[in-house]
Amino acid sequence: MCVAIDEVFSALAEPTRRKIIEALKSEPKAVGALVTELEISQPTVSKHLKVLREAQLVSMAAAGQRRIYSIDTSALEQLVRWCADLLPEQVLEEQQELHESEAGTELATTANPTAQQIGRSVGRGLEQVTGRAQEFLERLPRFGRRR
Repeated sequence: MCVAIDEVFSALAEPTRRKIIEALKSEPKAVGALVTELEISQPTVSKHLKVLREAQLVSMAAAGQRRIYSIDTSALEQLVRWCADLLPEQVLEEQQELHESEAGTELATTANPTAQQIGRSVGRGLEQVTGRAQEFLERLPRFGRRR
């Protein structure tokens, strides 16, 4: 299912929602754990989780009466691809070269050059999407408790 980029930006525009995303970054959590960690009321957390779920930024799994939330990367991957399309091709190529040199790995050669090229293209595409999604998550503002 395709999510509108506007919905993702709208969901992430709210500071409380970004705090929730940040709290879920390390591991899935129950609503009660988010309430305790973020020191926000349960109705407020639930309201924001609903918006994040509708924007496909989080997913929910039922565990008895508990609801466990985790980050859903599908919308973030679409957002990263959209942002990448805005960058000049030269910047993308430089980033890919840097990524490849840091990784220091090469694909094994195969007898079929077409299959080798397809494998490289698919592998690079997946690396770019997951790498950019991870970079996006790492660049989200970090919020801590104020004392």
